Amino acid sequence: MIAGIDTDFIVLGIWGLIFAVFIIKLFQSIRLVPTKSAYIVERLGKYHATLDAGFHALIPFIDKVTYIHDLKEETIDVPPQECFSSDEVNVEVDGVIYISVIDPVKASYGVTDYRYAAIQLAQTTTRSVIGTLALDRTFEERDVISAKVVEVLDLAGATWGIRVHRYEIKNITPPETVKKAMEMQVNAERSRRALLAKSEGDKQSKINRSEGVKAEMINLSEGEMQRRINEAEGKGEEILTISRATAESIVRIAEVISAPGGQNVVRMQLGGQYLKQLDGLSNSASKIVLPGNMMDFDHWMDSIGLKEESPNK
Repeated sequence: MIAGIDTDFIVLGIWGLIFAVFIIKLFQSIRLVPTKSAYIVERLGKYHATLDAGFHALIPFIDKVTYIHDLKEETIDVPPQECFSSDEVNVEVDGVIYISVIDPVKASYGVTDYRYAAIQLAQTTTRSVIGTLALDRTFEERDVISAKVVEVLDLAGATWGIRVHRYEIKNITPPETVKKAMEMQVNAERSRRALLAKSEGDKQSKINRSEGVKAEMINLSEGEMQRRINEAEGKGEEILTISRATAESIVRIAEVISAPGGQNVVRMQLGGQYLKQLDGLSNSASKIVLPGNMMDFDHWMDSIGLKEESPNK
């Protein structure tokens, strides 16, 4: 009786276990796929379907989700690696890859681990490209290196079901000895540029000063020329004015002389000036040689045509 009861409990336990497994598998067969995700389903070990975002029900014990892929763009760090440039300098290079899965089936069955494969291919391509460049150019040609890595990864990505959006080099680290040499080179170049800038500044300063002196001399010469022109014009105007006044005075004197009694008036004025000049001859320090008829005033007046007019005229 007791043995029969134990057998019933064992059978009940087995059926209970089978029912629990069935319930668990039933719940596992219900899949809610998030947005930008893809589930790969195998039926009896063979690819069956790709589940997109939404609700899906699978057949328990037959269907199985074997791969889950995130379709969003992701970043993968490329570990640092040693590369030799074309001038035999050892540098350490690391970077980052931006990729996304575009074909979940190829990403599942085209390669064992597409992330690891992308890292390895990026490292080998980076070594190949840097090997063709000199050390100085490796810092300048980062875009060339990145473009080449993206090109190679895109070719492989067509088989792996991934798309490589870009590859960026984070650091290019040369040895300490090379870094010190480069720093010395940079400092020397900066010193050279500073000296060149200073010499250019001195040169421009001298040019500016000479231009200033030149402009000043031109202004002075133009000012002197204008002053002389103004003085010449002033003197010419003065001479012209004097000549006009003299001509006018001569005309008036001629009119006076030709008028009645005019010659007598002129004789009187000349006589007064004559007497003044004779008065100056009384200075004992003066030695003057005079003609014999110097005292004959009438003779002098007659010689210049100023005859005394008679009152009857």
